[in-house]
Amino acid sequence: MSRILDMHHCRPTPSLMFFTCKSQDSSGNYVKLKKKGTVTSSIQANSSEVGLGHRTDRGSLSHKVKEDDVKAFDALPHVRYLSEFQKDELMGKVVMVRFDSNVLLGEKQDQQAKVFISALSTIKYLHEAGAKVILMSSWSVKTNSKLLSAESVSAYLSSILKLRAIPMKSFPGYEQPTMEDSLKPSIYLLKNLSQFKEDLANNSRFSEELCSGVDIFVNDAFFQSHKVLASTVGVTSFCYTSVAGFQFEEGLIQLEKAFVTKRSPYIAMVGGGNLVEKSAAVHYLVSSCDGLVFVGNMSFQIMHALGLPVPKKLVEVGAFNEAIRIIRIANSRNIPILFPKDFWCLNDHLKKPQLVPTHCLFEGWSPVGLGPNSLEEITALLSKSKKIVWIGPVKFGLSIQDSYGTSILAKLFGKLSQGNCDVTVVGNMACKALMEETSVSSGCNVIENASIVWEFLKGRNLPGLMALDRGYPYSIDWHAIFDDPARPLLVDIGSGNGLFLFGMVRKMKDMNFLGLEMNGKLVKRCLETVRQSGLKNGYFIETNATSTFRSIVSGYPGELVLASIQCPNPDFNRPEHRWKMVQRSLIEAIRDLLSLDGKVFLQSDIEAVALRMKQQFLKYGNGKFTIDHQEEWLKENPFGVESDWEQHVLHRGLPMYRLMLSKSLR
Repeated sequence: MSRILDMHHCRPTPSLMFFTCKSQDSSGNYVKLKKKGTVTSSIQANSSEVGLGHRTDRGSLSHKVKEDDVKAFDALPHVRYLSEFQKDELMGKVVMVRFDSNVLLGEKQDQQAKVFISALSTIKYLHEAGAKVILMSSWSVKTNSKLLSAESVSAYLSSILKLRAIPMKSFPGYEQPTMEDSLKPSIYLLKNLSQFKEDLANNSRFSEELCSGVDIFVNDAFFQSHKVLASTVGVTSFCYTSVAGFQFEEGLIQLEKAFVTKRSPYIAMVGGGNLVEKSAAVHYLVSSCDGLVFVGNMSFQIMHALGLPVPKKLVEVGAFNEAIRIIRIANSRNIPILFPKDFWCLNDHLKKPQLVPTHCLFEGWSPVGLGPNSLEEITALLSKSKKIVWIGPVKFGLSIQDSYGTSILAKLFGKLSQGNCDVTVVGNMACKALMEETSVSSGCNVIENASIVWEFLKGRNLPGLMALDRGYPYSIDWHAIFDDPARPLLVDIGSGNGLFLFGMVRKMKDMNFLGLEMNGKLVKRCLETVRQSGLKNGYFIETNATSTFRSIVSGYPGELVLASIQCPNPDFNRPEHRWKMVQRSLIEAIRDLLSLDGKVFLQSDIEAVALRMKQQFLKYGNGKFTIDHQEEWLKENPFGVESDWEQHVLHRGLPMYRLMLSKSLR
């Protein structure tokens, strides 16, 4: 039976505190932190004063919490989703799906989990739409010891999909399946990507060969988005459309629910270690939550910064200043930092753990678990919360996870999730404990992959997410924009400073005009001009029209009668450029939305760019676009209204290469 360590000479020090900083002396070598007497937070604090007698670099310690740190993650970039595609848009397309093997192939995967169901739904939706589906992923013995070969994986996928999937023998650069042979299976599996170092290297040539013959790329491996892989990032340069699958979309929803939705009090409970590596993430958490609880090795870094005894082996090199910053941010926001009050510990002379108060954790002790006072204090704090995020294991030093403490916390989280509290559990060990200890884990927001969450909290872009096509996240009130939204519409793609559109607005009062432009500063100037002039038939939207044209224009009540693309930047229209304006997806959207006999006006001061636009529209127009004139290029601007760049070119005496296309029934 374990016994409590008796050290009467040690003065107890409460762990839940608010800290303020005394003015430093001229040497800057001593910092004294003390608890504030008044509390504005709904979470109450104990009274104490702790001295900090360590040498620090005062110049590197900031008291101020930047407002941008709190707002940094208010929103995630809005990308295009597979759910936005109608099935008839997918008919006959060759669609490559990068799935997450940990989600679909995991040996102990919960097949009732949302991420599993949504991953299956992606493949089934594409199959039902009549698309040829090419599946790819990487897997190993860690994923599932029974699924190593492509043949065994394809057999397993066939069983869970209830659809036949077969492995492809040729890889990479496979031959595109033909639609004529309908008896052939329409779901294929490529070889294991873990066999190819080019995937990890994001090799461009490998990426191109990998998606040879593919029309649409669907990334359905959200929890791999923090990695730069050929199979998630590189391939998007060679597919005309790259979108998020249902599982990817579900992963984004989970991330937003955990860190974007606002509820208070909001407590973040952080386990694990490596404070230096994760400092930016912890800074964000302490800048946005109403209280921070440490239940892993990071707690020792906080204790060390506060002058409490910590065995040297538990002190992380370089973590002292980071811990000071975290304490000061918490102090400036008047929120508590909670670390354990006691630990179950071992030493070289004891076989059974003993209970050691935090203030008596001297050299020789090895913490292995949270003590009863710590668990009681954590339980009291969390029970008052409306939102909790638990990220990282309850683990100290090199010991295994604290099974008893983890079990108590997992049961508490399961109970709280059934009440009026939003609970998110992040990390494999924490999620496993939750599923083992409670049958109500479905009430929690469960994210097993902690790596992607840490990267997100550090403020880093997720490469797999950033590589996808952008979507337009807002619904448009056309009646608020235009006096009469039933009028015919002209859309200028890449409207720049709006000179062409404003000229057209003044010239043609019976039409509406919409400019789509990526440069936010130019759009703001144009909208200010619209406001000042009181225009009711002209408007501008900041967006990447290459990927958002369909979602924006499809909701317009009237007819689209004219689309124009004028003088696109040649550097952004090289064939290999990911964000080139004239992509197949844009051309198909214009083709589908343009009214019968509607026009497309193209022009550039560089003949090669104009020629490429012409070829692309004729190629992907499916025979519906015809050239409206006999000569190769129009000599004059058919509208008599010049764009700003067009004026610049003509003033220099240089030619413009103009083309007018018309949509027919063909």
